[in-house]
Amino acid sequence: METVGRDGMKQYVITISRQFGSMGRTIAKQMAEELNIDFYDRDIVEETAKRMGLPVSTVSATEENANSKYFKRQYPLGMGVSNMQDEIFSIQKNIIEDLAKKESCIIVGRCAESILADVENRLNVYIYAPYERRLKNCTEILKMEEKVARKMIREVDRSRELYHRRYCPEYTDVFSNRDLMVDSSRFGIEKTAQILAGLARNMFEE
Repeated sequence: METVGRDGMKQYVITISRQFGSMGRTIAKQMAEELNIDFYDRDIVEETAKRMGLPVSTVSATEENANSKYFKRQYPLGMGVSNMQDEIFSIQKNIIEDLAKKESCIIVGRCAESILADVENRLNVYIYAPYERRLKNCTEILKMEEKVARKMIREVDRSRELYHRRYCPEYTDVFSNRDLMVDSSRFGIEKTAQILAGLARNMFEE
């Protein structure tokens, strides 16, 4: 029996994957406001850190990057980075599954589209944008120096790709487990959020 949530809609989950600088996180947050549902991103990191008894900064630096220099500096003689990343993924997987069972929500990143593949009422979205637009978003919206922005775009995108290849057995490319791919530069942040929220209403309303 399906659970009916707020506003007479079925209980559902939306996962948001994104290229760095595409403003996917911001879009996800605005979608959550449009739909009056919860939005999870940093909350997952904080809960993971709590369960592991580690600083939030350590989990954040390590979760999608097995080559984390920060982690190696903090724990040079401790658990291997690879093993730590495996433990972080396992804990976050449990957290994501629990969140999806509890209520309608939006979950950003962390292979949620793969973890929740068996959830019937779900929408998996991938947000991307041309490189130059992402660079502009980084420098003008996120206030990053251009040199730093170029490095982050390159390194974060690569880390996320490797993370998916490691933890999602079915992953072959960015199309894997994605229902919809949206170029955020085409519509802008606010309009993209509105379009995706409208799609969710259409899919999940009773």
